[in-house]
Amino acid sequence: MSLTTKDLEKLQTDYPDYRMELVDGEIIVMSPSGYESDEVATRFTIKLGSWVDDRRLGRVTGSRAGFTLSNSDTRAPDVSFVFAERLRRSPRSFAELAPDLMVEVKSSTDIVTKLRKKIDDFLSLGTRVGILINPEKRWVEIRRSGEEPVTLRDSDLLTIPDLLPGWEVEITDLWSPEFD
Repeated sequence: MSLTTKDLEKLQTDYPDYRMELVDGEIIVMSPSGYESDEVATRFTIKLGSWVDDRRLGRVTGSRAGFTLSNSDTRAPDVSFVFAERLRRSPRSFAELAPDLMVEVKSSTDIVTKLRKKIDDFLSLGTRVGILINPEKRWVEIRRSGEEPVTLRDSDLLTIPDLLPGWEVEITDLWSPEFD
């Protein structure tokens, strides 16, 4: 039996402590991420969110914000950005579009190939840029539809000039700080 977004909404109402996605008509229960991966996602969200807010460019959300995509899947990236002109008001439920930018942060239990597939699925449905962050290996991969991925490391600067001209963050600023 193929489930729908309505089924997902009902399950999330019944089980609000669980993160879930609807993929190919099946409900996927998401395990909690590790502390480090969530901290990296939060750091990315803060750095992007404050820059976007200052310019009133759009909306930046975290992993609890779901998107109902044109293929009927409802997915939730770790971080997402949508231009204001595409989403004038925040919907009460899921946004019915693909975000302009989506980010996945690898946790200790994630598999990189599955995260790349999730990003590529978003790209095939209209997302312009997908970013995969691997805190353990300390690299960031920028993915665009029809292009080879670009991998950045600690000495690099993350920019997305075609989507967010002027925004930049040093890769080392994404990692969890160490307090000695």
